[in-house]
Parts: sequence; C-alpha cells; structure tokens
Amino acid sequence: MADDSRNSGNKLPGTGRNTTLYILLAGIGILGFFYWSVQSSILKIAPRQFEQLVKKSSRIADGGELATESDGITHETGTGESVKTLRLRELRDVRVYEKVIVGIVDKQVLMGKGVEEEAVKTQISVNRGTSDGTTDQSLEMLLNEHNIKWEYAHESGLARAWPFLLITGLVLFFFISMLRRLGGAGSPAQFGRSRGRLFALEDLGITFNEVAGLDEAVEEVWEVVDFLQSPERYQRLGGRIPRGVLLVGPPGTGKTLLAKAIAGEAGVPFFSLSGSDFVEMYVGVGAARVRDMFQQAESKAPCIIFLDELDAIGKSRSGSAANHHDERDQTLNALLVEMDGFNSNNGVIVIAATNRPETLDQALMRPGRFDRQVVVDQPDLRGRNDILKVHVSNVKLDEDVDLKQIASITPGFVGADLANLVNEAALLAARCEKQTVTMAEFNESVERVTAGLAKKQRVMNPDEKLRVAYHESGHALVAYSLPNTDPVHKVSIIPRGLAALGYTLQRPEGDRFLMTQRELESKIHVLLAGTISEELIFRDVSTGASNDLERATSIARSMVMDYGMSELGRVNYRSKPSSAFLSQGAGEEQYRLHSERTAQLIDEQVKRIIDQSIEVVRDILVQRAKALEAITHRLVDVESIDADELKRLVEDNTESPRVVPGTEKTAEETPELAIAPSAELAEPPDAASATASGGQSKPR
Repeated sequence: MADDSRNSGNKLPGTGRNTTLYILLAGIGILGFFYWSVQSSILKIAPRQFEQLVKKSSRIADGGELATESDGITHETGTGESVKTLRLRELRDVRVYEKVIVGIVDKQVLMGKGVEEEAVKTQISVNRGTSDGTTDQSLEMLLNEHNIKWEYAHESGLARAWPFLLITGLVLFFFISMLRRLGGAGSPAQFGRSRGRLFALEDLGITFNEVAGLDEAVEEVWEVVDFLQSPERYQRLGGRIPRGVLLVGPPGTGKTLLAKAIAGEAGVPFFSLSGSDFVEMYVGVGAARVRDMFQQAESKAPCIIFLDELDAIGKSRSGSAANHHDERDQTLNALLVEMDGFNSNNGVIVIAATNRPETLDQALMRPGRFDRQVVVDQPDLRGRNDILKVHVSNVKLDEDVDLKQIASITPGFVGADLANLVNEAALLAARCEKQTVTMAEFNESVERVTAGLAKKQRVMNPDEKLRVAYHESGHALVAYSLPNTDPVHKVSIIPRGLAALGYTLQRPEGDRFLMTQRELESKIHVLLAGTISEELIFRDVSTGASNDLERATSIARSMVMDYGMSELGRVNYRSKPSSAFLSQGAGEEQYRLHSERTAQLIDEQVKRIIDQSIEVVRDILVQRAKALEAITHRLVDVESIDADELKRLVEDNTESPRVVPGTEKTAEETPELAIAPSAELAEPPDAASATASGGQSKPR
C-alpha cells in the first residue's frame, strides 16, 4: 500500500522543510570536503626545516636569483612503502598568520613513487605556536634577517569556525531525526501530528468482489457505502448513518479487508491507522493526535477513518487504581469527544476493528459512537469455498482439484489460513517442478497447517517407533469404533511440528455449532486411547500423552463448570468467561466465587469423567486387540495409513460389531492382564526404554 504522498495534491506534512534541511546538510558536506582537500594539499614542515629553507632561499636586496638550482632542503613524507624524499627550494609569497606561516616553494620528488624531473609549486606551512599557547616571534625575525618578503594575513571566519559548523550541523541533523521519529511522519517537533495514512482510490483497488465468505457482514456495512455515495437520500428524510461501525471477530477473518472494501466501493478517501499509533512517551500526545486525525478527516469529507486494534486505546477505564493509566484515558476521552462532537451528517465515518470486544469501554459502545457492531466470524463451508475461489484465481490448478472437498476438510480455517493454504500448495508444486497444483499438494498443505512440517530425516529407535505406532493405533481404533466422532482421515508416525512424533488426523463431515454430551465424552475417549494402548501393551506409559491428558481434562472440566454435564447439576461455575474470539491469556486471572467444598466436588466430577472414559477405552481396545495389532503392524511398515486402509484393517480383524458404549462389557468385566505385543513386531522394551519413550497426541 502507498501512503498519501502518492495521491495527487496530498503531500506529507513537512516534506518541503525536510528537503531544505537535506540541501543545507549537503552544502555543509560539500564545503567540508573542499576545506579538507585544501588542507590535505598543504605540506607541513618542522620549524628547524623552515629555518634552513629560509637561509637557503635568502635573496639580495634587489631580488637576485639563487646561486645554483641545487640550493634547498630535503624533506621526507609518508610512511612505510609510500615514503618520498622531496627537495624544497625558493621560498616566496610568505604569509604570516597568528599560529602558522604559509608560503610557496618549488617541490621536486627525488626518491619514491612518482619521481619528478621538474619541480612544481606547492604550499608549505610551519606552526609558530608554542606549548604554552603563545606565538613564536623568532621565525618572523628570521624572515626579516634574510630579506624574505612576507605579509601579515588573517584567517577567514569559515576556516576558524569550520569545526564548530561541522559539529553543529551533525548535532542538528541527529536531533531533528530524533524529533521526527518521536513525532511521527510530520515535520520536526510536531508530536501531535496524526500518523494516519491517506490512501487514494487507486491505491486501494478493493471492492466487495474480493471479500468472499462474509455475506452477512457485507450486507450490514452496505448502508455505509450507500450513505457515502448518496448522503442526500438519508438527509432528506432526517435520518443519519451510524457514526461508527465496529468490526468484531477472530484474527484473520478479514476485518481490515472489509474496511478497505467499504472505502473502495464508496470511492472516498481512506485514513488508516492502528491504536498503537496514538501511544507515545509524552503526556498528551495521543489526545493531540486524535484531534489532528479528525481535523484532517473533516477536510477530506466524505471519508472513512479506520482504527485497527481499537482495544489498544479503548480498554475499559473501570478497575483498580493499579491498572489506571492517565495517558491512555486522555487519549480515549479525546476519541469519545471527537466521535460525539460531529455534526450528524458531516460525512466522516469511523470504522474500527478488534478481536477483544469485551475489554472495550462502555462509553465507546453506546449509540452515537459505535452504533453498529458487525461480527466477522469464521466462514462456513460455503464461505470457505468462496474464499478459495478468490485465492486460486491466479493459481494454475490441475483438473483433479476440487475446491468443495478442500473446503470440507478445513473447518475452522479463516481467510488468512486459506490464503496461506493456497500459497503452501503452490510452493509445494513448484518445489516438485510440476506445471499445475494438484490435489496432493492441497492435502499435504492441510497437514502442514494442522500438524506441522514433516520431519522425514528424524530417525527414531525401534522401541520408540513401536510405542508411537501403538499410541496412534489406539487413537485411530477408538475413533473408528465409537459413534459421535469425526472420521479418521489419516494416521501417521512421521514426526511433524516441534514435538509431535505421530498424529491421528480427524476431519469433521460438516460445520458444527453445537456438541452433545456424548460427543464430548467420545472426544475424551479418543484422546485417552493412546496412553491406554501403551498401558495395555507395555504395562507402562510414556510422556507422549501429556497433551492428550491436558486436552481431555480441559474438556471434562468444561463439562462440569460450563455446560452442566455432571452430577452437580445444571449450574455454571465459571465466574469469568474468557474472550469469545481469543483463548484466555496468561494475564486473565480466574476469580473463584464458589466455595472450597464446591471446588473439591468439581475436581471429583472431573476425575470421575476421566476414570469412566478410561474404562470404556480399555474395554474397546481389549475387545479389538487383533485390529490394534494389525494397524500397528501396518504403521510400522508404511508409517502412514489413510481412511480406506484403516477401515479395511479394522473390519478384517474384528469379529464383533461396532462398539457402542454401554452395550458391551462393563468396566468390571474388563480383563486385568495386559495384551502381549505381537512377536512379529518386536519384543516389549525393558523398563528403562519404556520410561524414555514418547508417542505424541493427535493434533486437531
């Protein structure tokens, strides 16, 4: 994107003054270079050499010539290999300054590089200052004694003041640069200038055609576009358009893109800045920038001001005194005043975006400021299909690519995720030197995004590989056997991501917005299947199930505290719900309002749910031990199994019908003996190997 310097007639503030500053600095630099070149061409000699030169250059009163051309002195200059021996003779045009004496001599190079056959004129100087700061008068008397013509001279002001000018210019340059950094894109010392960038229509080039998968949100903001295009239609009836539109949604859903599309459709100037642009180290700068931003917008009306990450300056002012921030409050107050201080129909509309609406101050949310809130949520199946069509418009696709299938296997993906998915597929195809992007690249890209990069070069020892195979086989077998679970798409023991040694990939058949208690219980069963499989086979468990246990416990606790799916009744014990769009951060503390006795009962119910799930999973794995062995054996051989092969292995090695919880053996009938691992695969590892082994949970 370009800034306002690219717009016709819209120059950045302070551009002319900056140009003048650069010209001044360039002039100082040129003068400095000239002065340095002149000074470096002057040959400096010692006072004793000067005395010899004066004596050898002595003239008779009537100005006669020297007796011979060999008269003069020798002088060495340079160091190392660049040493030269010079002959200096016939001193003339002597000028006496306060601290130095300057004259003209004939110089001839006798030895060294560049030996000269004839002498050339050059300038010499000798220092007549002493260590105590006084002036040596003996050289002046020497000139008079040997009848050398000379004259007094005074140093120019530039020569005396040159070091001061150079230092002052450099200090001025760095000081102004620091002021520009502190004050933003404006001229020096203008801290209160807004950092908002003005985009022209040709710079945006975005319409609602590029915004796919957000049909409901587009309908909500279409009134804004219609008002900016035909304001008289609303003003004639006495109506007014909402002064502010707040776009709310998870990161990557297209809030900023939607705001640009509004400006592109309306054909009006578009000011863009983020909440952090108002934050500065000086008190009052944020409020000044808010006022300046709205002044600029009024001069360009009708126009749009887009504030990204509004929560940076719009957080609630309520709370303890420890969280009180005067500067941020001043900035927020200025924003509140400017938004509610307009005339009703001045043509300036504020659009803001945030993914933390629960943290915003209530004064921002009232009518007259942000009148309308538009939720930009995760796209559904049809929305993902439309988004993929937009992103693949410039990609060469193979005939086997089915965008609907890709959309069906990417639930929960937002616009940014789908754009990254298409780009990853194109990169994979280019890496393989293919002419088109095939379905194989898209499937691999989905696995990359969900599970991480495959680490094919990582070599596991046989014991760990066998343990991981049993772990993932347990996940896959239980997921296949239970109802109310997402179908298993792929099982692999190829390491992916930072720590995953294997994964079981499940893909839902469609978009889901609600989950039943049995579905949640089935999720817990699948998560616990890996560690129970290890326990049955090896009589030991590994650290690889840590993430499985964490997720299973989290689901069980939510069932008890949030959903009322326990013996404690239909009661919500979660005192402070987390953000609807972001996972709860480390700084968001949960304040417990229930008693210690209730907390103990909650923990007991969570453990009860986990324990019951363990018994159900153990029963399934014991009944289908043959299928578990077959899946594990195949994983060890080929490292990856797809859905069709998993179905064949389970059905070929299972005699009983599909397991339904509650219809098979109860927990008391579960055998206590562990299943012995297949002799064809390997012998069970010893205790040390089992402790160090590690499978990994399946990514979702």
